[in-house]
Amino acid sequence: MRPIGIFGGTFDPVHLGHLRSALEIYEALGFERIHFVPCARPAHRAAPRVSGEQRLALLELAVTGQPAFVCDDRELRRAAGPSYMYDTLLSFRSQYADRSLCLLLGLDAFLHFSQWHRWAEICDLAHLVIARRPGADLPERSHEYALYQARGAESVSALHQRAAGSVVITTVTQLEISATDIRARVAAGRSIRYLVPDAVADYIETQQLYLSHSAVDLSD
Repeated sequence: MRPIGIFGGTFDPVHLGHLRSALEIYEALGFERIHFVPCARPAHRAAPRVSGEQRLALLELAVTGQPAFVCDDRELRRAAGPSYMYDTLLSFRSQYADRSLCLLLGLDAFLHFSQWHRWAEICDLAHLVIARRPGADLPERSHEYALYQARGAESVSALHQRAAGSVVITTVTQLEISATDIRARVAAGRSIRYLVPDAVADYIETQQLYLSHSAVDLSD
């Protein structure tokens, strides 16, 4: 059976950069589907600007028409406390005991992977698929570089042959879009068309989301 991708994030809001990267990974690595998992309570960044229910609604609008993309609310349903990816992967593994699970990360997020809760054990629960922009490289002399040296797979076939444990780096199209910029544009009364799906832009407008502007954070 083909691997299942897991794409976590605040999605505050989801934008075309998220969706394009996920689509390219889905096609290039032969996934069965990708679960988009909105984070309820980030452990290492500012709280999302809008509720989990609203972010989930935006995701559902964004993936309409793409059956391989699944909106997954398991972190929003979890009891109070930080939304740790380790716990999320335990939930997936209990559901898909023998399936190949692949955690999708951008290269910037992977550079801080060794700061994650129980990061070393995450690799026993899922493969890591690192999406990098053209020309971006993984710096040497870091825990993440050592992890890639130890677990890096020469072929994507490793994702299909084993349930977890490998690290794969794949190049995706560079789209310079950030959720921080989108929120700032909305707050300033500027258009976000062509940065997000039209249905997402319409929902943000009708629900009057992100109208109050505050300091830039890292919730992209």
